Amino acid sequence: MAKRRQGEPPRTRLQAVREELGHTQGHVVRYFLTRGPQIGVTVASASALPIMISRWENGHVEVAEPGYQRLFRELYGRSNEELGFPPETFNQSAEELRDRLFVARNIDAGMLDLFQRQVNDLRSSDHRFGALVVLDQLNSLVRQIEDVKVFSVSTHLRQRLATILTDARTLAGWTALDRGSQMQSWQYHEDAKVSAREADSPSQLAHAAAQQAVILLDIGEADAAVELLEYARYVAEHRAPSLLRSWLAAAHGEGLAAAGQRDASLHAFDDASSLLPTNPVDPELPFLLLNDGQLVRWRGNALLHLGDLDAIAQLEAAVRDFANPQRSAVRGLTSTYVDLAFAYAAAGDSKGAVELAQKARQLAKRIGSDRQRQRLAKLELPSPRGPGVA
Repeated sequence: MAKRRQGEPPRTRLQAVREELGHTQGHVVRYFLTRGPQIGVTVASASALPIMISRWENGHVEVAEPGYQRLFRELYGRSNEELGFPPETFNQSAEELRDRLFVARNIDAGMLDLFQRQVNDLRSSDHRFGALVVLDQLNSLVRQIEDVKVFSVSTHLRQRLATILTDARTLAGWTALDRGSQMQSWQYHEDAKVSAREADSPSQLAHAAAQQAVILLDIGEADAAVELLEYARYVAEHRAPSLLRSWLAAAHGEGLAAAGQRDASLHAFDDASSLLPTNPVDPELPFLLLNDGQLVRWRGNALLHLGDLDAIAQLEAAVRDFANPQRSAVRGLTSTYVDLAFAYAAAGDSKGAVELAQKARQLAKRIGSDRQRQRLAKLELPSPRGPGVA
């Protein structure tokens, strides 16, 4: 195959994803050499890997080995399908069906608790370290729970599995969004809404819909996001704890701000503050991390969208609140630094914007947040003649 000419489109999905995320082949090689031994995947030598990657990207050979597929999924935050890898093959025989029914029939309460603990543990890792190495584990766990549920005929068991599966899907969808994979994130949230209905859980349905609205905000579909957030609040009204309704009101406020609806946005944040419980911890809602400091950060983000210079004071107060690691997640701190960089730029402070952008960029690199790196790429510094618009 001839050498790829300048301006020629990528030859494979694998090549397209690498270029979209801004990785070099050298970076991929270094990641494989470092990460492979950590997870028990044997990789080729430093001299052989560049040749293999070129052959994979040019379509000469397929990435058939599961170990290499996993490393690519972890690094790029994409699924097998998005990377163009061969699909898994399944034995459709009656014997395998009987085996799967037997396994599903013998799932007990202990196994269900184990599934939930695995989701909770991955959520804790995500809060502390970001999505860099969590997404691939979540993808595997979701498939495992799906395999059990689809072959279960017990209504009670399916409902409990659907509850855990919804939790895992929304977490996987959120981490996929952080890795910059909007399509994978969207599909996870669509699937989460389906399993939430089977679980008969208005809280989980509302939560999944509200998180899905963030994808719409990210791609500039603010009006559609507001519509979805209104639906989420309707689903939760009178049927969900006040902590979730507070979170949904704040999410709605963010969407309204992005749509330019100032008064409605600020009213939604007032609702969020009034609904927030004194003790904002609910063991029935492990997927929520919300407190007064988080609301300050969220309001600051909304004020930034609305062009209000008070956004800086709100966001700086949120950064101070992040000093308590029990009240925050590293992704939230990264996002706040990004917001502050934009706020300083809008206020005409080029030096402050650069310093904050650097902090945000370092954190985004550490946790593998392609979403925040993509936001930072849009930062415009003010000209010497006056404030710029970010």
